[in-house]
Amino acid sequence: MSKELAKTYDPKGLEDRIYQKWLDNKYFHAEVNRDKKPFTIVMPPPNVTGQLHMGHALDETMQDILIRFKRMQGYEALWQPGTDHAAIATEVKVIEKLKEQGIDKNEIGREEFLKHAWEWKEEYGGKIINQLKKLGASADWDRERFTMDEGCSKAVQEVFIKLYEKGYIYKGSRIINWCPVCQTSISDAEVEHEDQDGFFWHINYPVAGEEGQFVEIATTRPETLLGDTAVAVNPEDERYKHLVGKMLKLPLTDREIPVIADEYVDKEFGTGCVKITPAHDPNDFEVGKRHNLEEINIMNDDATINELGGKYAGMDRYEARKAMVADLEAQGLLVKVVPHSHSVGTHDRCKTTVEPMIKPQWFVRMKEMGEAAIETLKNGELQFVPERFDKTYMHWLENIRDWCISRQLWWGHRIPAYYCDECGETVVAREMPEKCPKCGCTHLHQDEDTLDTWFSSALWPFSTLGWPEKTEEMEYFYPTDVLVTGYDIIFFWVIRMVFSGLEQTGKTPFHHVLIHGLVRDSQGRKMSKSLGNGIDPLEVIDKYGADALRLTLMTGNAPGNDMRFYWERIEASRNFANKVWNASRFIMMNLEKADIPKNIDLQTLTGADKWILSKVNTLAKEVTENLDKYELGIAVQKVYDFIWEEFCDWYIEMVKPRLYNDEDTTKAAALWTLKTVLSNALKLLHPYMPFITEEIYCTLCPEEESIMISAWPEFTEEWDFAADEEAVETIKEAVRGIRNVRTGMNVPPSKKAKVFVVSEEAAVREIFESGKVFFATLGYASEVFVQADKEGIAEDAVSAVIGNAVIYMPFAELVDIEKEIERLKKEEEKLEKELARVNGMLNNERFISKAPESKVQEEREKLERYTNMMEQVKERLAQLQ
Repeated sequence: MSKELAKTYDPKGLEDRIYQKWLDNKYFHAEVNRDKKPFTIVMPPPNVTGQLHMGHALDETMQDILIRFKRMQGYEALWQPGTDHAAIATEVKVIEKLKEQGIDKNEIGREEFLKHAWEWKEEYGGKIINQLKKLGASADWDRERFTMDEGCSKAVQEVFIKLYEKGYIYKGSRIINWCPVCQTSISDAEVEHEDQDGFFWHINYPVAGEEGQFVEIATTRPETLLGDTAVAVNPEDERYKHLVGKMLKLPLTDREIPVIADEYVDKEFGTGCVKITPAHDPNDFEVGKRHNLEEINIMNDDATINELGGKYAGMDRYEARKAMVADLEAQGLLVKVVPHSHSVGTHDRCKTTVEPMIKPQWFVRMKEMGEAAIETLKNGELQFVPERFDKTYMHWLENIRDWCISRQLWWGHRIPAYYCDECGETVVAREMPEKCPKCGCTHLHQDEDTLDTWFSSALWPFSTLGWPEKTEEMEYFYPTDVLVTGYDIIFFWVIRMVFSGLEQTGKTPFHHVLIHGLVRDSQGRKMSKSLGNGIDPLEVIDKYGADALRLTLMTGNAPGNDMRFYWERIEASRNFANKVWNASRFIMMNLEKADIPKNIDLQTLTGADKWILSKVNTLAKEVTENLDKYELGIAVQKVYDFIWEEFCDWYIEMVKPRLYNDEDTTKAAALWTLKTVLSNALKLLHPYMPFITEEIYCTLCPEEESIMISAWPEFTEEWDFAADEEAVETIKEAVRGIRNVRTGMNVPPSKKAKVFVVSEEAAVREIFESGKVFFATLGYASEVFVQADKEGIAEDAVSAVIGNAVIYMPFAELVDIEKEIERLKKEEEKLEKELARVNGMLNNERFISKAPESKVQEEREKLERYTNMMEQVKERLAQLQ
């Protein structure tokens, strides 16, 4: 081997170099290839304004693991990347930048503003992509897309027009969520509900023409009283039946409003009388429609009271609340104020309390498309991992409202609707008509609004593959295989992609949705700017390497569950990388000293070789099954445990005597096994730790181009050595027994002693005879004697009892006899407890009759084993005492 590994593992020195090699060789690039099966993942497009955070790092690592695994399995694996234009977030950033330069968005106008926005995108837009590359993301960067590139924009326009022509998109005045700070409508999914401490203000509304008669209502938003157009009671409520149809004087105004009966009112809640403000509450809006009530909007876009508010006009909503409550009190109409914690909707971007308002907006009708999205889950075409998220998905779809898709922003896809300046006719078209189809006027103007960002990202799985054109990619790579996303985004995005995919392509856009949790801090808190507890993945990569970060994010990871981030775990992952590196260096240094056959007769392998080969063989099978079931955390734990314990701590130690002995005829077999098992273990680790595995593998197997395109290990019958596995496990049990005894007596490893293995079973004796060389090394033995009885063993020998043998060590000169007696007494106590437990179970009729036969048999075997061990312990005690 000409190339060798550096003395110490330094991720900084190798990660960028390796990534560049992968890019140069186009290993990430996928092509339509009819000879292979496709496997496709579309990357949830990070915001173009974005910066890599831990949530991204987890999400992208999981996708990268799956794509690398499938690529090695021989699939044509496409990981389709791209970024999202993030309308609100980007517009805010651009406005801030212009402000710093003393420029007002409204003064420069739309065209000029958009020039600045595109410049901003060019300058900062690539940042998160470069950060993903630092993480090792093997996405097909040659195919990178942007939600506002020409192709995606064409898809957006196409879908809008198709849905409009079908009657699924309409413009109407309905209640929407309005953000007074961002000055735009936002969808239900962008409203975060949080419990806030507030109050119930109880207010008396006088009954018109009936002196001293009042109706008492309770409200959490007294300022909306200005827009009340009725008070509603339940038709079954005996207390108020006599009032239905009467008029009330609306406090602080000169208006009168009716009392109406509607089943929406809960008799048990509050006073049983509810003020109805159709222009400022979604439920009241529905009541208003049923009773033909007037809709009075009393707010401006910045949440100040408008000219309909009389003396309160111009006041901020909360300022007006204070003034109105004071006036109600002065007029004797304020009954009481009761503290009340209630759910308040805030804009997830800027955290402002949203204001429900009636405004003319564009909506998508959800009934039919929502039903199709429900059906695809029910018939199994769409599956969530874990399955419990089916409920979340169904709940949201069963309660879905029409989706408000217009946004009062300039950055985004402008709505392709044109209005005639003369007659007001609306035309939805691919470009501005030359004249109005209704009146012939040639003066038209385009709708000022843009589409909700989620409208374009809903098309992402197919717009990125060239739809609406009939491209080869679309035909080959769609529908995609799995979508990986956090549980906080099911409604936002997953549902919209599902119904858009079904409506536009007739197919569910992905077969599986793999849901992961959030990465929380070590105290279990959500990472946030306000808490200042966010951890920058790039800082972790800079300090410990991308591989250590990736391994940490996947250790203990279970689908759908949150995980905590600990720096100690990053350290542990880095230590594991060092372990793999040092073990590989040790192996390679030995490989250089001898010729290893390319192929070997498996019968020339020793029991230890067959054991580790059999272990890595089973590991390949199990890890493949876990990855196919998306159990990424379970799979990596198995690989980690195998490499650290079985391979490094046991096998490498077992073979050292053979490597150091030039006379040993099994040396070539040991070297072949070391190289074979290491290369397979590296392949199984590769999806998780791509950089270190690439560096080691290409040094270990210089004839191979890259581990990335090497073949994934598969289970093979000829490497299945069950008997050898059992044999080595017996020896390991004996070694652990010896080590425990020596540790208990504080015997240093440097102190060698004779070891006697006593067993009546010839098969057990044969195991120790054939494994003598490495058993002696691992058991700190000066010599090993294997025999059927205790002949020739000193009276004062200490022992370790294993299932079917006893290990004796004549430690007379080392041992403190008293201590050994104490240790055996503890062992006796422990065995007494175990025997009492097993006997208790086996004497329990209910257990015998109800437990599975295998469980009962297992307990019987334990009884036999503990009884034998107890006999030997008692005998040993008798000797010493």
